[in-house]
Amino acid sequence: MNKLSKNRCFNECVENSVKNNWELFALCDYKGKQYRYKDVATEIAKLHILFSESGIEKGDRIAICGRNSANWGIAFFASLTYGSVVVPILNEFKPDQVHHIVEHSEAKILFVGDVVKPTLNVDKMPNLKAMINIPDFSLAMSREEKIEETQSNLEKLFVEKYPSFSKENVCYYKNENPEELALINYTSGTSGFSKGVMIPYRAIYSNLEFGFHVLGSDTKPGDKVLSILPMAHMYGMAFEFLYEFCAGIQIYFLGKAPSPTIMLGAFAEIKPRLVVAVPLVIEKIVRKAILPKLNEPAIKILTKIPLVNQLIYKKFRIGLQNALGGNFYEVIIGGAAFNADIEKVLRKIKFNYTVGYGATECAPIITYEDWKKFAQGSCGKQVINMEVKIDSKDPLHEVGEILARGENVMLGYYKNPEATAEALDSEGWYHTGDLGLMDKKGNVFIKGRSKNMLLGASGQNIYPEEIEDKLNNMPFVLESVVIQRDEKLYALIVADVDAAKANGIEGKEAILEQMEKNRKEINNLLANYEKLAGVKLMDEEFEKTPKKSIKRYLYTNVEI
Repeated sequence: MNKLSKNRCFNECVENSVKNNWELFALCDYKGKQYRYKDVATEIAKLHILFSESGIEKGDRIAICGRNSANWGIAFFASLTYGSVVVPILNEFKPDQVHHIVEHSEAKILFVGDVVKPTLNVDKMPNLKAMINIPDFSLAMSREEKIEETQSNLEKLFVEKYPSFSKENVCYYKNENPEELALINYTSGTSGFSKGVMIPYRAIYSNLEFGFHVLGSDTKPGDKVLSILPMAHMYGMAFEFLYEFCAGIQIYFLGKAPSPTIMLGAFAEIKPRLVVAVPLVIEKIVRKAILPKLNEPAIKILTKIPLVNQLIYKKFRIGLQNALGGNFYEVIIGGAAFNADIEKVLRKIKFNYTVGYGATECAPIITYEDWKKFAQGSCGKQVINMEVKIDSKDPLHEVGEILARGENVMLGYYKNPEATAEALDSEGWYHTGDLGLMDKKGNVFIKGRSKNMLLGASGQNIYPEEIEDKLNNMPFVLESVVIQRDEKLYALIVADVDAAKANGIEGKEAILEQMEKNRKEINNLLANYEKLAGVKLMDEEFEKTPKKSIKRYLYTNVEI
């Protein structure tokens, strides 16, 4: 097993992994190019020459914006091990957002993907020295002749610098100070504001240490994983990319929109040792492949018979495991709220899943528990190097804000001292904005976002996510958002039109009638102050962040 750095240096971990796994495959595009660790080292060395000749200095910002790919990973490691500050930009961001982030971060170089590049206007990024194409590392734009000259002679310069190419002379990466800035990660939250989270090396090292602590004995060099989540988002970056690379694991990048057909085909072929997912992916699979069969009359009868029900549940469990490749230790679910009813199904069939919790500001992990000890409905316990508490007089029964403190916590928000002061208090606690409870064993249970909390007519706290969780399990409801109007609650609903049609419910009026039935039924399950006064059908799915959380702020003023 690969070992962590004795000096707690992240770049040393990268260097050690490259040397220890020299001949193993490292970064691979699914159905595309494949790099061994030694090939990654070669490409990193070439980019280091380009950076040096281009006048890039330690601490300069290098931005990366493109779809997940092996070359994205190489650009990332080349930038970090050179001593630059990496600015990962989500591929889904609009051009104006990309322009703003590049300028706000003061990036000198932008690695750009083939889909993003045509949408950008270089005149709106005047401080860039160059743009480099991610697919082949060619120059997309340069404002200096020296950069063009270096790029055209890069192979020659590489041979001159490394006449005898070996792991000993090509792999020497800059060690870092733990408090030194490593990344500026611009969030894309549900509130609509993008802030540059300053992540120090200690935070990414601590997350790496967590990975080895909880997964090191269940993964080994040569294992495989499938990277689906955006690499520019801390969840996907930390646990589908950084940990795996430093553990000698072969990473496949899907590189395209993860449709169920493409994704399940890739799982079957790659057979990943670890599956990292957002709730939406698992919920879709369970709703389409398991729930309809579990609800068949004959199956319902059989599941009431002792012993027979366990055989049936085992069959469903193996079927779901095989759909995800059949070789994984566990499925780690995170990034958004997980549907309680779907979780009950997974628990019933004894599926090996767990739910973690984190934030970009903690790079990202805050709580986790191994699937064998995981408490249903929770998001685990505080992880190593971190403290977690509930800001409440009675954390067991009284909801309070979730606070986190420790090595994973950010330095602050870039050029935004006001937001930093709001998020980090004088004792070093990061105020997550999430509300929760904590049981006597330390398991954390999230109740909702503090910004989303609504107040009932008599001052009761209403957590719209809890209502939505129930509503999303009603017939033909695809997704929902609960909003408030004059102390009354209304549900905005996206219907599963195809499923409704298959059951003889067709046309807007018929679907609306069904949703009205759903409303009356769910009101029987809710407290008086939580009851829904009405529903409104939405024509399109809700707009979401890259981690598939609904951008709620876009819908708070929808006309009812």
